[in-house]
This record gives sequence, C-alpha cells and structure tokens, in this order.
Amino acid sequence: MKKLIIPEPLKPGDRVALIAPSGPLPEGRVERAVRAVEALGLKPAVYPSVRSRHGYLAGGDELRAADVGNAFTDPSVRGVLCARGGYGAQRLHRRIDWEAVRRNPKVFLGYSDVTYLHAVMNQWFVTYHAPMPSTEWYHGLDDYTARWVRTALFGGQWGELPNCEGRSRHTLSPGRAAGRLVGGNLSLVSSALGTPYALDARDCILFLEDVGEQPYRIDGMLNHLVQSGALDGCRGVILGYFTDCAAEKPDESLTLRQIFAELLGPLGIPVLTDVTCGHEEPTLSLPLGRICELDADKQTIRILEEN
Repeated sequence: MKKLIIPEPLKPGDRVALIAPSGPLPEGRVERAVRAVEALGLKPAVYPSVRSRHGYLAGGDELRAADVGNAFTDPSVRGVLCARGGYGAQRLHRRIDWEAVRRNPKVFLGYSDVTYLHAVMNQWFVTYHAPMPSTEWYHGLDDYTARWVRTALFGGQWGELPNCEGRSRHTLSPGRAAGRLVGGNLSLVSSALGTPYALDARDCILFLEDVGEQPYRIDGMLNHLVQSGALDGCRGVILGYFTDCAAEKPDESLTLRQIFAELLGPLGIPVLTDVTCGHEEPTLSLPLGRICELDADKQTIRILEEN
C-alpha cells in the first residue's frame, strides 16, 4: 500500500489560509471565524472567496479555484482551512492546478462538501475531516471536539478514537480489519462516482456520514455505491452521524439501521455504526489517508503509527 505524506503539523504563530471552496459564509461569520482561528494561536490569511458570493457559491469558480491553488503555493502559508462546506467544490476540478497542490502538501482541514477535495488530495497526502471555522469554531468548541481539532492541526498521537462520553456505538457486522481511512459525506461520495473525484475504497476503511437526507435517499445512495462496485475490496465501514435524517413518515419508512443492515451487511466486512463524527457536536476529527484499524467486535477505531 502506497505510503502518503503526512504534512508538517502547525505551530502557534503559523500563517494559515482561510478559504471557501464551496458555499458563501453567512452574514457576520467572517470576523467571528477569524477570531476563532486566532484564538488557537494561528494567523489567518483571509482569501477572497471567504468574503465573496455568487448565488449559492462563495464567488465564481475561477476565484474559488484560484484560492485553493494560491493557498498551497504560497510559501508563507503553512496550513489551509476551509471556512465552511455547502456546495460547489466539485465544480473546481478542471480549474485547480492539482500538480501544484501535490508538490506542496500542507495541513488541509474541512468536511461535508470538502469531501470532494479530500478524495483528490488523499492520492498524495493525509488530510483532516474536521470542524470548520465558520461552521463550528466560531461559537466555541466543547472539550472533546477541541481535542481532536488540535490534534489535526498541531499533531500528536492519534491512537484510539473513542466516542464522546455517553454515546454508544453499535456493531452492525462483526470482524476486524485495517486499511487506509477514506471517505466523508455520503451524498458527495455517491455523486462523485464516474468523475475524477470518485473514491477508491479498495483495501480501505470507509467512513460515511450525512445530514438532512430522508432514509429512502440514503438507501438510494448506498445502493448506488454497492451496485456500482465502488465498495468492492473495501475492508470495513464506519458510520458516523446521520443528522436530521429521520423519516417524515416513520410508519412508511425503513429505519436507517435496517437500511445499513440490508445493504452493507451482505458485504461480509466489519461495520460499526453511531460513531460520533459528522454534522453534529461533539465530533471527532479524522486523519484521512492514515492507516486505521477497525474492530467492530470491540467497537474500537485506532489510527496506527506508520514507519
């Protein structure tokens, strides 16, 4: 298995780029996001997309793509933080200078729509599925969430990744497996099939989460992954938060647990559900691209050290 570069961790005082590759920031969030980054001892450089709007996008495609490329090529910038998710990162593929990104691996952080960018960068270096400055940081992080954000930014031992206190995990399919940790938002992983952003789950542990989707939609997206062969060779699945995904008419719907069991159970690989990571707090951060050990019997997740 190809070893990925682990970008140099940040240090207090480092300059970091704040970009918006997807949706625009809500009114009043920019300065609060900046203060939240500064509170961690970092010096944010606010890129144009953060203060721009083009309908439901944070500025036009060329602007947002330029911000991604410029953030990675600027030698004074040590890390790249996505201010928020939303929609639009998938529109940037042909506009980003990916070779320049590949040559300049840096700490890269975000989640949700940022799943598209993780999928490309994880060909070369580790990135971080983690809360974002204008989505969570701006109102202050709980201790559990802050611990893992700091680990993503400043380094340290990952080791075992427990749930937050009081949240139980559930074993959907037993077993133990190890592989590269990949994934993110289910909607994005599903819609990327057939594109340059398509996720390769072979020999990997796949993490999935989502928000605001009806159960039949989650059923359709998971079925799409299974039927397309995208999960062939996948070694295990971790399911995080599925926030606001309750059926509008529960008596006319399958439960999420039924959907997961019926579609993922036949794969014959370990599947662990109810992991505290995704569009809720408290939440884990995840080092995408690192080697992960999933033990669904013991309901544990561990990031393995790589030599």
